[in-house]
Amino acid sequence: MSRISIPSTDQTPSASLPLLEAVLRQLGVVPNLMKVVGHSPAALEGCLSLNGALGKGSIGAQTSERIALAVAELNGCAYCLSAHTYLGSNLAKLDAAELDANRRGNSTDPKAAAALRFATRVVGTRGHVADADLAEIKAAGFNEAEVIEIVLLVALNTLTNYVNNVARTDIDFPVVHPFQ
Repeated sequence: MSRISIPSTDQTPSASLPLLEAVLRQLGVVPNLMKVVGHSPAALEGCLSLNGALGKGSIGAQTSERIALAVAELNGCAYCLSAHTYLGSNLAKLDAAELDANRRGNSTDPKAAAALRFATRVVGTRGHVADADLAEIKAAGFNEAEVIEIVLLVALNTLTNYVNNVARTDIDFPVVHPFQ
């Protein structure tokens, strides 16, 4: 059971309702994570705004889902592993072997593998990556804007991982547990 309540519609702050309605229109469902974050309209708006902005970037949905899986695994977030395994499979059309590799910080696609190596180094070093890490990601074909997008995807996913780890949000996707 969640340690932070999952509010019903009538318990949700009125300023969060239009934001949650937009999530419903986009996904067809309002995930429990969004309901929990909706306790704070400001936090919900910030989270959704960053997610929306990064969705307009050049990294793409498949690599974004791959990064989400790698970061969730490193942060031990079962909720995000469950959500992004579902989204990676059903929306990004990644197969089971690829999803498994992504959780391990790897990919069968060489460019995506470079993005995941960099993302996991950002997590592991708390952003204090080495010059060689930047050189490697650039050599893989990522420009500086894309490097920044990868860093922000790591940050966004770390944010949702931490919310779910603190709240122990009830998982409303097919459950996937961390390898750890």
